[in-house]
Amino acid sequence: MALRIVVCDERPLVGSGVRTLLASEPDIEILAITDSGPQAVALARSKHPDVVVTGLRLRGLTGLDFILQLRGRSSEPEPPIVVYPISDLEGTLAEVIRAGVNGVLSEDASRTELVLAVHAVARGQAMLGNRVARRVLDWFRESGAPADGTLSPMLARLTSQEREVLLLTAQGMSIEDIAARLYIGVATVRTHLYRLRSKLQLRDRAQLVSFAYRAGLMTAARAS
Repeated sequence: MALRIVVCDERPLVGSGVRTLLASEPDIEILAITDSGPQAVALARSKHPDVVVTGLRLRGLTGLDFILQLRGRSSEPEPPIVVYPISDLEGTLAEVIRAGVNGVLSEDASRTELVLAVHAVARGQAMLGNRVARRVLDWFRESGAPADGTLSPMLARLTSQEREVLLLTAQGMSIEDIAARLYIGVATVRTHLYRLRSKLQLRDRAQLVSFAYRAGLMTAARAS
């Protein structure tokens, strides 16, 4: 079954360009394209797309406010959101990630990255483009923020293998690579990730990575 996509951006060239890139994929269907923020909200709620691909420039509503409106509606399932393109990594990236998006791609992302991101978030995963991921890692390295002690009890509830899976996930390893590193099956890794999300009350891979850093797991790993 084809993935059903809504594309949102105020700039006609960007919106039509994204539509052209995605529509060429045999397993992707473009439900609608809009340059209006209010209409984007209405489309996301009425069409129930599998993924929303949005820029941060929309008419009548900023892209960030559009994301926050969708994430603020808890009575219905939320469509996963990919922000593309994002040009201001310094000024808006942190706000976009905190708003709850599932994928972020910079303006120099390739067509392959865009297609991979759409498929990844549709599967419940998260994806950051290469340039975006490098910036996020730089932030963590530069911040030197101390571990959040309030997360220690949650970390203590994890088994030793769950902690290993969490650490390797935060280091950017794929499920297959984690399975090979720990000499366990891919299905076992998936089970650990499901249990991690359940125990820690987290939604996706991006939140697991954030938790690992905030809980001090990465700092402890580097020290050892």
